Amino acid sequence: MIPLHSLPSRRATHRQRGFSLVELSVVLIVIGLVLGAVAVGRDLQRSAANQRLSTDFIQGWQLAYEAYFNGVGHPPGDTAANPTGRVNAGGAELCGAPMINAFLAAGIRVPTGRTEGQQDRYVYLDSNGNPQEVQVCFQSVQWAEPAATVGTYVALPRNVMVIRGLTFSLAGALDQQIDGRSDARFGSLRESGMAANVVANNPGQIWPIDDRMAFGSTTPTSLDESQVAIATAYFKMMR
Repeated sequence: MIPLHSLPSRRATHRQRGFSLVELSVVLIVIGLVLGAVAVGRDLQRSAANQRLSTDFIQGWQLAYEAYFNGVGHPPGDTAANPTGRVNAGGAELCGAPMINAFLAAGIRVPTGRTEGQQDRYVYLDSNGNPQEVQVCFQSVQWAEPAATVGTYVALPRNVMVIRGLTFSLAGALDQQIDGRSDARFGSLRESGMAANVVANNPGQIWPIDDRMAFGSTTPTSLDESQVAIATAYFKMMR
């Protein structure tokens, strides 16, 4: 008979087993795939939201402007008795309730926008997931056009849609859809400070903000919790 003290301990023979390198590698790969899928899904969702903003809101106001011009015979805010062909007769921006009322009084349907009475505004999320608001106005501004000599420009009055509250991502997306390229100085969509730039032989410019900058700043901080910096753009109307 074998003494009890000579029998192997059950606890001693059952050693704890950790994860192998292969198992840890598999877990890390799975985590990476999940995080990648979340990031891709977020980017696709933001791209779809930008496309919807462009189609339903920006293009909606563009069509409303064209319908107003075709129906009334002059831009909104211009005088019928002595038309100048310029929004607000070349004066200040036409914004908010006066702009909306001008279109509604002419029987023009305007985009839904944010809500009733705020059809000139649209809320979206920036690249950090924080809410931002786009606002649309109309104005006659100075606009750089090619002059008689290649590489030279002259500033002329043009009617534009003023678009406030654009992040770098949204500005770039709109620019690609409108002009086929992202350029803050040339094309039909321009950054407001560059629209009248007549410096000769000067190449195109990038948008002066990016999504690393916090709201109200021009210094990159790369803080995920910050609202992203915004800019104002001019979208030239056909007439």
